[in-house]
Amino acid sequence: MDALPSLLAGFAVALQPINLMWALVGTVLGTAIGILPGIGPALTIALLLPVTAQVAPESALIMFAGILYGAMYGGSTTSILINTPGESGSMMTALEGNQMARRGRGAAALATAAIGSFVAGTIGTVGLTFLAPTIAELAFVFGPEDYFALMVLAFTSVSVVMGTSRLRGFIALFIGLALGVVGIDGQTAQARMVFGSPELFDGIQITIVLVSLFAIGETIYVASRYQAEAPSINPLAGGIHMTAEDWRRSWKPWLRGTAIGFPIGALPAGGAEIPTFLSYTLERRLAEKPEEFGHGAIEGVAGPEAANNAAAAGVLVPLLTLGLPTSSTAAILLAAFQNYGLQPGPMLFINNAQLVWGLIASLYVGNVMLLVLNLPLVGLWVRLLLIPRPYLYAGIMVFSLVGIWGLATSWMDLLLMFVIGLAGYVMRVYDFPVAPVLIGLILGPMAETQLRRALSIGQGDPVTLVSTPISATLLAVSLVVLILPALMRLLGPKVSAA
Repeated sequence: MDALPSLLAGFAVALQPINLMWALVGTVLGTAIGILPGIGPALTIALLLPVTAQVAPESALIMFAGILYGAMYGGSTTSILINTPGESGSMMTALEGNQMARRGRGAAALATAAIGSFVAGTIGTVGLTFLAPTIAELAFVFGPEDYFALMVLAFTSVSVVMGTSRLRGFIALFIGLALGVVGIDGQTAQARMVFGSPELFDGIQITIVLVSLFAIGETIYVASRYQAEAPSINPLAGGIHMTAEDWRRSWKPWLRGTAIGFPIGALPAGGAEIPTFLSYTLERRLAEKPEEFGHGAIEGVAGPEAANNAAAAGVLVPLLTLGLPTSSTAAILLAAFQNYGLQPGPMLFINNAQLVWGLIASLYVGNVMLLVLNLPLVGLWVRLLLIPRPYLYAGIMVFSLVGIWGLATSWMDLLLMFVIGLAGYVMRVYDFPVAPVLIGLILGPMAETQLRRALSIGQGDPVTLVSTPISATLLAVSLVVLILPALMRLLGPKVSAA
């Protein structure tokens, strides 16, 4: 599979006027929701899933990718100007960016964040362009036992890494697995966990769970902690242009942040938080003026922002090539593919080459759009922070109700949304991670199918599950991920004593 000719064909799709319009809509929406605290790309895509059913798959997915990238850009604005990260990946940017804004250098901080995001996003997309076809071809050697082992690795890594407690992570995972088995079993045609309700025979739609957890549960949680005080916004000063000194101190952190963010974003449970933290720590150690850290060091903005956007590109590699989501937003993007009857994986590059390469090409276009939107229009974006929060939360709730009702005009769907939404609120209050629920819900039925297929081929012998080097290695890594934190806690005091 030759990447360059395929990419050129993808640009023919991405540059169609209708797809350019959807890319612009996605980047504008993404920037806006990245700026608004408490609203993220996962919530926005979940809200839009019910209302984009009539949109062409290429256009809808291009818009969703624009939302993902745009949210990474927009999150830096609130981090820098009001010390409130709009996105979790922008937390480290707030440490130095807000200090720069307090010193009257907010415009320079926003400029290095925007340019760093553009550089990292473009380099990350280049990596996606050339790595994705290779990984997709390698995936053809995977057997059912290998796919099952890969999904077990996703389950364990997401449950262990995300959240503050492994127990809470696994409880969230099993909730997702339980939701995933509701309905008619595909092999035995027996109803499972339907509680006598024929409306559950087709299972619980992923869209309902996504909207319930992110729109209903998250909105109730944020609204319950609403503070009426208007945000204190640091004024923009110093112009939008970076000085020569700023450029000299920023370009290396941009490249280092990209090198950290892209591979970690591609790992299960890698996310954007880990690479941004690592980038900030690295820049602090390598800084020419380490005394500036904590008081507005530009390297502390450039590196983490680059890592943040590179991680977003990295997330798309396992999603497109293996059908493996490594974050909550990736899980929702996988649900978006499935809504159109598409299954990401190696066959996607063969059966739907026009769509997947159009999506990849749109990332290049979207990065340029975002740079144009963010540098000169930042003053306009900041005014979004003046929208009264009660109006915003009420609008999200109404939009959610209308979207779910429009799916099938089913009262059962509304009841499920109410129950799962309240469960989502309780999970947020008690710090249960949401991502394992989504991973369990989406990958659980797929893992069950691959497990049954592997055992059927092996005539019921469980040794089949470790019969290939790939499956044995992946299951061994899963075991290490599971027991390593406990071992480190046990050995920690002994190592310190020594």
